[in-house]
Formats: sequence, C-alpha cells, structure tokens
Amino acid sequence: MADVYTYEIGNKLYINMTNKCNNDCEFCIRNHGDGIEGYKLWLKKEPTVEEIKTELKDAERYQEVVFCGFGEPLFRIDDLIEVAKFLKSKNIKTRINTNGQAELITKRKDTALRLKGLIDTINISLNGIDAKDYVKACRPREGEKAYYAMLDFTKECVKYIPEVIMSVVDVIGAEKIEKAKEIAESLGAKLRVREFI
Repeated sequence: MADVYTYEIGNKLYINMTNKCNNDCEFCIRNHGDGIEGYKLWLKKEPTVEEIKTELKDAERYQEVVFCGFGEPLFRIDDLIEVAKFLKSKNIKTRINTNGQAELITKRKDTALRLKGLIDTINISLNGIDAKDYVKACRPREGEKAYYAMLDFTKECVKYIPEVIMSVVDVIGAEKIEKAKEIAESLGAKLRVREFI
C-alpha cells in the first residue's frame, strides 16, 4: 500500500509530512492505531516537497490545508515553509497543528517569525497546566524544558500569526480546562478543547 501524504477530513486537507515526534503523549492516536478516518498514516518514506505539491494540485477546493499528520510537522520546518509558500501563492488558508516545541526541534529562536505571512492559524497542544502535569501527559523527550519551550513559542506566535490556538484534550476535567484557558489567554491565545478520540 502506498504511503498517504495527504488526507481529507470534511472540507479540510491534511498533510502527513513525517512520523517523527519528540513527545509520546498518552492520549495520542498513534498509540491506538495506525491512522485516522480510514487513512493509514505510518510512512515508509517521508514525502519530498515535490511529491506534496503534486498532491496539492486542487487544494483550492478545501476550506484550509493543515500541516498535521502522524508526527510533528515542525521537524520538517524548511520543507513546510516551502510548501506553505506554494499554498499561499494560490491564496489557500493554512494551519499547523504542533506540540509547540519548535525551538527545541529547530535549535533556532526565529521559527514563529519564519512562519509570518505563510500560516494563518497555529494550533499548539497545551495539554498540561504546569510542567509536571505536561510531562506526565505528553512524556516529552526534553522533560519539563519542553513545557516552557512550548509556552515561549506560543508567545512568539502571537506576534506573527493571525490566529493562535492552544488546545487540551477533554479528558483532563473541568478544573484543569479552566486553568488551561487562563494560561492560553495570558499568552494572547485562545483555548480549544479537543474531544478524545
């Protein structure tokens, strides 16, 4: 079976660029199957930029194109930027779903700035109301440092990206959801509560 580089859910098209991730979240769909909505998303080989562009030839018909597959898209930041430029040349709305650890991944402080004008919405997984809570839920490679990197990246994104959303999974409970909302708003972002699938 061929690798799935793009997949459709509703009126949105998703790009599956990589399976690399520096988190091992307890609620991640990767721990419960090999894909979503009938798409098998484990890759044998990561797609080239040209392979992705080929699959985006009629992307204008979608409400938005989302960088979100079975891995953390910012592991391929340079390729993501190239694809985003291609999408923006066609005036297509773009979004990234990310764990927000861009600066730990890229070893650069300017990732949010590099996305300016290319990404309309960024959805950053908050998933913890403090560093210990985050580490327990997300099991990041970099430990508690990952939590603070994610908060810092969110602050940077607010400067350069029109819509910044932080998200949590609904299983954390009402009290933690309320605290998460306070955290998101304190950084200038909105909170979205995702349903656990």
